[in-house]
Amino acid sequence: MVEWLSTLSVWMIPALIVFIPLYAAFKKVPVYETFVEGAKDGFGTAISIIPHIVGMMVAISMFRASGAMDMLLSVFKPLLAPLGVPAEVLPLGLLRPLTGAGSLAYTTDLIKSFGPDSMIGRIASTIQGSTDTTLYVITVYFGAVGIRKSRYALKVGLFSDLVGFAASIAVCLLLFS
Repeated sequence: MVEWLSTLSVWMIPALIVFIPLYAAFKKVPVYETFVEGAKDGFGTAISIIPHIVGMMVAISMFRASGAMDMLLSVFKPLLAPLGVPAEVLPLGLLRPLTGAGSLAYTTDLIKSFGPDSMIGRIASTIQGSTDTTLYVITVYFGAVGIRKSRYALKVGLFSDLVGFAASIAVCLLLFS
């Protein structure tokens, strides 16, 4: 199973790189012009979020360097160890629904500390891709269209984040253990 997944992952990006321009050409979309316009928008977005990511990375690094993170994780390690779950990913599950920049900074810190091919790095990356910033989405998007009663959406969003968190751990432990 892992061998098949590795082969698929090696060929997925080259296949997409070939497929997307061919499909766009088939649909008569100006591929290069559309790409350049999107890159301009993406560059502005990247510039605008850099201060937030740097701030969150500094805060997370300070939290870890102070020993507070180790103290927090020591409480949960005995509960998660029998399940094979690394306690280091628990703060990501709590942070992800709150802030995209903060969870990205924490994921970056985990990958820097443990490596991208470690179980912690794989689980953190999968959590990052399988969950959403529920509170941000509800605040910004619901506010933009004037929805005031969001309690059911909040419950469903947080429940889906919990399911995504648990499924990410389960899938990574199944595939990479």
